[in-house]
Amino acid sequence: MKLVLFDLDNTLLDGDSDYEWAQFLIERGVLERASYEHRNQEFFDQYKAGRLDIYAFLDFQLAPLARYPRAQLDAWNLEFMQQKILPKISAAARELVRLSVQAAQLCAIVTATNSFVTAPIAREFGVAHLVATEPEQIDGRFTGKVSGTPCFREGKLTRVEQWLAAQGRRWDDFAETWFYSDSHNDLPLLERVSHPVAVRPDHPLRQAALARGWEIIALD
Repeated sequence: MKLVLFDLDNTLLDGDSDYEWAQFLIERGVLERASYEHRNQEFFDQYKAGRLDIYAFLDFQLAPLARYPRAQLDAWNLEFMQQKILPKISAAARELVRLSVQAAQLCAIVTATNSFVTAPIAREFGVAHLVATEPEQIDGRFTGKVSGTPCFREGKLTRVEQWLAAQGRRWDDFAETWFYSDSHNDLPLLERVSHPVAVRPDHPLRQAALARGWEIIALD
C-alpha cells in the first residue's frame, strides 16, 4: 500500500496561498493596506527564516474571517481562486497529483494554511483528503481563532497521525510513504516518511536533501 502526501504552498502551487489571500483582501479593500501589507510580508519573511510564531500569525490571518458573513467570504474565495490560485498551478503539478492519486491507496494535501482557503484548492487538484490548520467555528461563523493543533512544523506530523487514525490507518499499514515539500519547516514530516521529496526546496531543505540523498525535483 502507498500513502502520498503533498505540501501545498510553493510545492504544488508556485506561490503561497496564505500570503496571497491576505494580499487579495488588501487589493479588494477589505484590509487596510498600510498596516496589513507590511505585517503580511513580515510574517512571510519569518516563515521563510524558520522563526514564525504560528499562533501570532494565525491571530493575524484568521481575524478577517470573523468579521464577515460566510456567504461574503465564499464569494471572495471564488474570486481569489480565479485571480490568484489558478495561475499558480502548473501542468506539471497537476500531472504529478493525477498520477499519485491513481497510484496511491491514500493521498492528501497537508498544509499549514487554513482549510477555508485551501479546501477549494484541494478540490481543484482532485485530492479528496485535506489536512490543514482548522479555523474555529461557532454556529457556522468563524471566531478568528484556531481549532486544535495548527498544521505546522511538528504539528503537521501530529495532524497527519490524527488523520490516519481517523481513517483507521497507521504508518505501518503502508509499504511506501511519500511527502513532497519545499520547506525546511516540514522536516519533521519529511523525516517520518520512507520517500521524502524536496520540491523547489529552500536553501536549508536543499542542504538537508543533498546531505541525506533525498530526491529533489522542480514542478515547472
